[in-house]
Amino acid sequence: MKTPVYLQVPRPRPVSRRIAVLGLLSALLAATGCRERTAGGYQGYLEAEFIYVGAPLAGRLTRLAVTRGQEVKAGDLLFELEQTSEAAAVAEAEKRLAQANARLDNLRKGRRPTEIAALAAQLQRAEASLRWAEADLERRRRLLRDDVISAAELDLAQAQRDADAAQVESLRAELETARLGAREDEIRAAEAEVAATAAALERARWALDNKHQIAQADARVHDTLYREGEFVTGGMPVVSLLPPANLKARFFVPEGEVATLRIGGTVQVRVDGRPEPVPATISYVATQAEYTPPVIYNQENRAKLVFMVEAVIAPADARVLRAGQPVDVKVGR
Repeated sequence: MKTPVYLQVPRPRPVSRRIAVLGLLSALLAATGCRERTAGGYQGYLEAEFIYVGAPLAGRLTRLAVTRGQEVKAGDLLFELEQTSEAAAVAEAEKRLAQANARLDNLRKGRRPTEIAALAAQLQRAEASLRWAEADLERRRRLLRDDVISAAELDLAQAQRDADAAQVESLRAELETARLGAREDEIRAAEAEVAATAAALERARWALDNKHQIAQADARVHDTLYREGEFVTGGMPVVSLLPPANLKARFFVPEGEVATLRIGGTVQVRVDGRPEPVPATISYVATQAEYTPPVIYNQENRAKLVFMVEAVIAPADARVLRAGQPVDVKVGR
């Protein structure tokens, strides 16, 4: 697209002067106009898709581990927020889970061996008392037949024997229950308590883990948005990253030639300062046409552009490119 130049002509001029003005206008257009494509290619620029990294929870920024322009690897620490309360919550949840597990184990095991042994001893004493009561009842029955004792004394002996028999049955049932452990409903309630405390621990660990963020892929630090000591609201980005895969060439093709391009096609991207072009693959072709952008970098005004460089050169092609650089793109290998 050519940059428009507006001239005010207040009144008719002689033909010779008019020709001179037209010549001057042509010179200005030639000097400032923009070519939409270079010989055998198209002009465009490098577009970056930044990744903004923040924490879902709020807190004071205690450590900023990266600086602008730094190259980071996947897993490298980016920043940390204060985490005193989250660490305390994790410790409390771990202790609660340990208590819940101990209670569940205790219910499943039943009573302690010493308690079971005490119940067994009580049962033995009760069985011995029952045997004595049965023998005494039989003696009193013989004495009643001989009219030695009254019927009331026999009734007392019978009542004692029945009481001892009930005591034996009660202790046998209690001993069996002690050996079986707690009831099923008590065990289910204890299991639910363990599950709830485990979920609380998982939630506390998630909060603690999210108080520090790491790089998910190799990238360059584009910018840092907070300083150490500042309070960061939950969800606000602290660091912006630019992975090499998120840098792409954006160029503009005339309407009459767009039909020749296909998704997956190969293009050659040439950047100032690099002797060899960089290969690239077409990933998107617009579905609607648009007017030529008002600013297109041409060979003349490109020399006037300057870029602030804050990073060392890395081996990979994408790592040496910068967002906003003008490029020349040629289709094909």
